[in-house]
Amino acid sequence: MNRLIHIGFGNIVNAGKIIAIVSPDSAPVKRMVQRAREEGIAIDATQGRKTKAVLVMENSQLVLSALLPETIALRAQAEGKEDEEA
Repeated sequence: MNRLIHIGFGNIVNAGKIIAIVSPDSAPVKRMVQRAREEGIAIDATQGRKTKAVLVMENSQLVLSALLPETIALRAQAEGKEDEEA
């Protein structure tokens, strides 16, 4: 079964499809986000707030979140532990 995690403001992603969760502060990540926006493969889930995390998905899409990468990672780990216990 697919694990879904909340990434802020009612937005949910499939945790099994996440390759990386990175901070958007570095120049390479900023270029990657800009390129994804131009190609139409960026999903903006920030609801107009500042982007604090970029989720790189299996299908090369980027999901932008207003939550910190640490917060999303903790939620993903918590979901994984719940699945193991079940």
